[in-house]
Amino acid sequence: DKTNMFPLVQRCCFNTLFKLQKLTGPRLPLHGKNKTTWSSFALRLRRDACPLSTSLSLKPASVYTTKLQAFHTSLPVFKKKTPAEPKAESQQSLGSLKDSPKPALYLSLGGLIPFVAVPLAMAIQGTYCPALAFAQVTYGAATASFLGGMRWGFALPENSPAKPDWLNLANSTVPALLACQALLFKDITQGAVMLVLALGITLHYDITLLPTYPRWFKVLRVVGTVVMVLSLLATVALKAFLEVEQSDDRKIWQN
Repeated sequence: DKTNMFPLVQRCCFNTLFKLQKLTGPRLPLHGKNKTTWSSFALRLRRDACPLSTSLSLKPASVYTTKLQAFHTSLPVFKKKTPAEPKAESQQSLGSLKDSPKPALYLSLGGLIPFVAVPLAMAIQGTYCPALAFAQVTYGAATASFLGGMRWGFALPENSPAKPDWLNLANSTVPALLACQALLFKDITQGAVMLVLALGITLHYDITLLPTYPRWFKVLRVVGTVVMVLSLLATVALKAFLEVEQSDDRKIWQN
């Protein structure tokens, strides 16, 4: 039995040492099973394993921490910066509005009072007044014609950057024609919509298409056009809402 177990134990030891050799050090050819071969193999394993252990033990901890930090560096997080251009442009616009001449600023703001007063009065009273709505449309037609005619006064002087050509002079007559058409409608809603179109075209001419006015005037035109358009649309909305209520009240009184 001993003679049979000895080759088995020897074979198991040989396999384990061969695996250790593959993991820790270079391969060594084993040509025999004598004691000299096993001793040389053990010495070789000890010699290969000792420098590894000593080198690991001699290195300070700071070296490993720096290597770990270098290995585990994460990607930098890039935060998206919010663009500050719109804020800067809005501040410049408000500053240019403050820099506008006082007569132009006060007269322009005062000219918006009739637009705002009509829907405000109808909303406070709770009744739709056709006379006030027609007065607002008439005043809007006169304003659109005035804004279109300013291009003539801007283009006629000799030193003006705008030339008195077909583009400037013909386009300045378009708002007046649309305003006249707005007065011909029997329905106030159609007239108000036509005025909104005329005011939008005039603003487009003054801001983008034709040679530009000063910056303060462009900002003033944008503010004024927005107020006028909103006032006309508010009158149209009140007309649709208050007329329904008035018709319902009449039916109730008749019944």
